[in-house]
Amino acid sequence: MGIPIQSLHIGMQVRHPRYGVGTIKSLTEHTADITFDDAPRTVDPSTSELTVAEPTASLTEMQMPLSALIRQTAQGMVDALGLEKPDQLVEGLATRWQQGTLALRPADTSLQAKEVPLETFFHKIVMIRNNLRVLEQKVNANEKLSDADKFDLQQYITRCYGSLTTFNVLFKEKAEQFGS
Repeated sequence: MGIPIQSLHIGMQVRHPRYGVGTIKSLTEHTADITFDDAPRTVDPSTSELTVAEPTASLTEMQMPLSALIRQTAQGMVDALGLEKPDQLVEGLATRWQQGTLALRPADTSLQAKEVPLETFFHKIVMIRNNLRVLEQKVNANEKLSDADKFDLQQYITRCYGSLTTFNVLFKEKAEQFGS
């Protein structure tokens, strides 16, 4: 006896006695398209000797893969506790600035202040740095510019880097900072 089609879902790992372990790619009313190591095959789960090849959990008569249950439960706990996952931290931004805010307050107190997440501000600074690097490469590789013109443009780029050194405090690694 096999597995009822209602108990299957796309992405589920199943085991067939002849074809081995496979992943369900699509389901119809009576068949499942499964990719096995040797080839994709269409089988009728109710008449084949198909079995579940991954741990499952049954909760209040609901069956689902154990990995999906754990993932959903963990995400629910993270959300409920208001915790942030590590992959939400911005790469390159110094740890002390993570989740910080840049506050801009006008001298005129009747005007509204503006707050910007430091991650957003840091991203824009990094984009400026990256664009300056590309500009520098294009200037140096341009065959139509004279050496004097390249030198002049390079001086402007260097001054831009120098103006941006104020923001070096945001970078985790010294090698990523602006040079003057």
